[in-house]
Amino acid sequence: MKTKITELLGIEYPIIQGGMAWIANGDLALAVSKAGGLGTIGAGSAPAEWVRGEIQKVKSLTDKPFAVNIMLLSPHAKDVVDVVIEEQVPIVTTGAGNPGIFMKRFKEAGIKVIPVVPSVALAKRLEKLGVDALIVEGMEAGGHIGELTTMALVPQVVDAVNVPVIAAGGMADGRGLVAALALGAEGVQFGTRFIVAHECTAPHQNYKEAIIKASDRDTVVTGRPTGHPVRVIRNKLTREYQELEKSGASKEELESFGIGKYRMAVEGDIQHGSILSGQIAGMVTKQESVAEIIEDIMATTKSTLERVRAVN
Repeated sequence: MKTKITELLGIEYPIIQGGMAWIANGDLALAVSKAGGLGTIGAGSAPAEWVRGEIQKVKSLTDKPFAVNIMLLSPHAKDVVDVVIEEQVPIVTTGAGNPGIFMKRFKEAGIKVIPVVPSVALAKRLEKLGVDALIVEGMEAGGHIGELTTMALVPQVVDAVNVPVIAAGGMADGRGLVAALALGAEGVQFGTRFIVAHECTAPHQNYKEAIIKASDRDTVVTGRPTGHPVRVIRNKLTREYQELEKSGASKEELESFGIGKYRMAVEGDIQHGSILSGQIAGMVTKQESVAEIIEDIMATTKSTLERVRAVN
C-alpha cells in the first residue's frame, strides 16, 4: 500500500508504532519494522546509553527503517539527540516540546523529523522549521493528550500544512486507517494495540491484561487541573486522583501524587499504577504477534475499502 508516508519513510505499510515511554523498546520496534511498518524506540526519560543499546539491537537484526521518539522535556534529551546522530538513526519522532533547536543537526545528519502535534497552530510553526511530516494526535489517544478529537483535528491540520500527516488516537484496525486516509492523512500511528503484542516485552503481563479486559468506557482523563491531562484506564489510582481533584488539591499536590505511577503500572501494579491506554482499548481483545496485528490491520483495510466501493 503506497502513500506519501510509505514513500517518505521507505516502509511497506503506512503504519507507525507509537514511541511509548517505558514500553516501546528495541524488541517491539524491531518486530514492527520487520513486519513492514515503522517501529519506534521510545526514549522517554531514559538515559542516552540505554537508548543506544536499543538502537544497536535493532540495527544488528534488520536493515529496515526504524525511528526513535525523543521526549524533548527529558533531562537526557540532548544526549539522546547526540546518540541518534552518532548511530545514524534514519527517523526521529518528537513529543513534549519543540525540536527547533535540534533541527539543523538532524538535517545535517540526514535524519527525517516527525513531531507529534495536538493543534493546527503548532503544526504550522513546525512546518516552517522544515519537519518532514507530522503526527497529528487526537484526545482519544493514551497518555498525555490535547483537547481536540482526531476526527476534528486531522482534516484541519491537513488543510493547513503541505507536509504529509500521520493520524493518531482512536484507531485500532483497518477501519481507522481508511478513516484517516479519508480525512487526508497519509498514514496512521497505533499505540495501544501494539502494547499487547507478544514482542512487546517491556510491560508486565498485568498491564496487557488490563487493556484486553477494558471496555469502551474504561478510560478516563486525569490531570486537567495541572494543565497536563493524561488518558488512562480506570482503577483505584484514578479514583483517588479524582477525589484529590475534587477536593481542590493544588497543582503541586496533584503532580506529586502522580510521580512514578506510570512505571508502577508497567512493572505490574495495575491498581495503584497509571495504565496509559487509548480509548480503543475496548477493541483490543487478545494478544497476538506484531505480524498478526499488522496483517489484521491490512486485511480490515482491504475489506473496508471494498465495502466503501460497493456503497458507491
